[in-house]
Amino acid sequence: MEDRVNAFVPGPRVRIPGRTGGPLAGLTFAAKDLFDVAGVPTGGGNHDWAKFNPVPERHAWAVQTLLDAGAELVGKTITDEVSLGILGENPFDGTPVNAAAPGRVPGGSSSGSAAAVAAGLCDIALGTDTGGSVRVPASFCGLHGIRPTHGRLDVSGMMAQAPSSDTTGWFARDARSFAKVSTVMLGEAPGALPTTLLVAADAFGFADPDVAAALAPMVERLGRIVGHVREEIMAPQGLSVWARAQRTLQPVEAWQTFQPWIERANPRMAFSVVSGLLTGAQMPAAERNWAALMRQEARARLRHLLPPGTILCLPTTPFPAPSRGLPLAELQPLRDRISCLCAQGGLTGSPQVNLPGATVDGAPVGLSIIGGRGTDATLVAVAQALDAAS
Repeated sequence: MEDRVNAFVPGPRVRIPGRTGGPLAGLTFAAKDLFDVAGVPTGGGNHDWAKFNPVPERHAWAVQTLLDAGAELVGKTITDEVSLGILGENPFDGTPVNAAAPGRVPGGSSSGSAAAVAAGLCDIALGTDTGGSVRVPASFCGLHGIRPTHGRLDVSGMMAQAPSSDTTGWFARDARSFAKVSTVMLGEAPGALPTTLLVAADAFGFADPDVAAALAPMVERLGRIVGHVREEIMAPQGLSVWARAQRTLQPVEAWQTFQPWIERANPRMAFSVVSGLLTGAQMPAAERNWAALMRQEARARLRHLLPPGTILCLPTTPFPAPSRGLPLAELQPLRDRISCLCAQGGLTGSPQVNLPGATVDGAPVGLSIIGGRGTDATLVAVAQALDAAS
């Protein structure tokens, strides 16, 4: 199938058939170019990464799992450079087209995977999420997307960025395919529905008013499914405080991850990526210690809010996808605002699912649901129920 949205990495397209008769037989998938595919260089969104790292001899766990379940791999997809990006722009391989909102960015860093699913080039796609890299593209492209409980899935063969926040995730266009791939990846069928829905008042107040208004009907339907609804403040310390903590911890770990390669290879890198890595390299110890304490507070807060049977909802992103090609000076404020609604994922490791179904000026915006650690299957069940009620 022709790549009309620049979703796949340049060059020959890898294709590997899945096992005959598996539960995902008949479905196709793509893998973000952070996942190893045996015999194919892992590019990581930077051409010098592949040059200085060996070609993998085996598939990443996530790739092998989908192949064993019968899905066919149809290619590797573009990622923001070394996964350090949230808008989906890559200076080396280009920016994938957001088929759900042409003229707008697809979101990142799992940009190509989301773009491929949104354009119908594959049924499902693998992404990664550290600070929002599945959740943001899912919102911007109008897809189901999941950031599973941190540490639940095997990440062998997946290129790391910040291991204390990194996780595999995936996208699907419809709830049925989303449930099927989630059952395979989680090793668990969709669970029982929750009985309490918390509405994150601080998050809805932080989002653009038209986003909050567009998501209101989805929240109402969700409330009818769950039963008991009440408002809560997700981050008593402030959403921006949680975001600052994540923006402290993540670049510190990213620098630790990439420093040996940078010192060995002296790679070509975009200014924004270099800037982020240097921020991590130069982070004062006092700031790191403060962020570690804030992570503990965020985890304690969500443990308190999310006992068994309770989920929380919030806008996935505070606005729909921005226009492509914005000046550099306008990008950082957008990234900072996004991180205010995404920081809880990396800080707490809680599972989160983006639910599509709303638009602002014709561009998708997503509603997220969050559960306690290990309740991934419950969130998948909610996604199915909301789709059935729509």
